[in-house]
Amino acid sequence: MLGMENNGAGGRVAERAVGERSAAAAGRAASAGLPEPELVEQARRRRFTAEYKLRIVREADACRRPGGVGALLRREGLYTSHLRYWRKQRDAGALRELGRPRGRKPADRRDAEIAELQRRLERSESELAKARKVIEIQGNLSALLEQMLSTEGASESGSSER
Repeated sequence: MLGMENNGAGGRVAERAVGERSAAAAGRAASAGLPEPELVEQARRRRFTAEYKLRIVREADACRRPGGVGALLRREGLYTSHLRYWRKQRDAGALRELGRPRGRKPADRRDAEIAELQRRLERSESELAKARKVIEIQGNLSALLEQMLSTEGASESGSSER
């Protein structure tokens, strides 16, 4: 069903389908705080996997008819710059590397085990050094006590002989 609307400019009448908003009505909706249905709330960058990129590059390379590449790009929602950049990546061998997950590589459990063993070794070596010092001190103390006992015994025996 068509509705008639006077735009106020020289008496022209605009015909609109029922449910179709005029520019003024769309402006009122935007100023009223209603979200615009054609806009995304938060723009988000698209991310393409390496497999997807390779598949698209292969499909584009396989297109033989005129307009085939354009149809492929329209169907996938891509630009020619995507295709150009992905071909450079493929030729440089970078698409193989893009298949790996980003970020830090997971820690190797062997590295953690080696670090733990090194800490235990350092702790054991410090305990061994302390034990050696204690043994040395005990040896010195024992020698000193023997010396003191021998001098006391000698002085006692020397005084009892007189």
